[in-house]
Amino acid sequence: MILIGQYDSPFVRRVAIAMKLYGMDYEHRPWSVFSDADKIAPFNPLIRVPTLVLDSGDALIESAMILDYLDEEAGPERAMIASAGRARREALKVCALATGLADKAVALVYERVLHKEKSQAWIDRCAGQVERVLGVLEADRASRPTPYWFGDAIGHADVAVACALRFTREAHPQMFAATRWPTLIAHADRCEALPAFTAIVQPFNPPK
Repeated sequence: MILIGQYDSPFVRRVAIAMKLYGMDYEHRPWSVFSDADKIAPFNPLIRVPTLVLDSGDALIESAMILDYLDEEAGPERAMIASAGRARREALKVCALATGLADKAVALVYERVLHKEKSQAWIDRCAGQVERVLGVLEADRASRPTPYWFGDAIGHADVAVACALRFTREAHPQMFAATRWPTLIAHADRCEALPAFTAIVQPFNPPK
């Protein structure tokens, strides 16, 4: 398998860490959607990452789709999310909040570095969404005494939150104070200390 995209993307990194935790081998092509668009386009016409090219030549083009495939390959006993029911819905909700957080954090970066004319209304809207999501995730995690979000074993929710939080903290440090979201930050830091996380990391580098 070939994983396309740079690890400073919270979406690419989330997939790569899941593959590492599953023990799945892959070739990494750290292509940028800006400087390597012509390389990505044949695999993904949207020119988005992550893109996972299977050994069959088929390309999976969105992180949730990729993770669904990886879970299938890992099998129900090893999958890092419940297979059905309320437990699955709760985990998917945390994942959706985390990926939404990352999406808004990326949008703020693009507004800052790619647009000559800034929209303060858009900046305020995205920043407000980021803060509200962080507040919801902080309260949810603080209500759970288990080592990981949904028990004793790491799951997709843990990975998604940690990757989104690292990106947001690096891209927008002015938005963070450890006293505001202490449980959430402690959770992410615990994940970041794991070998799978330390092996797959790239400092945030804003697009130019």
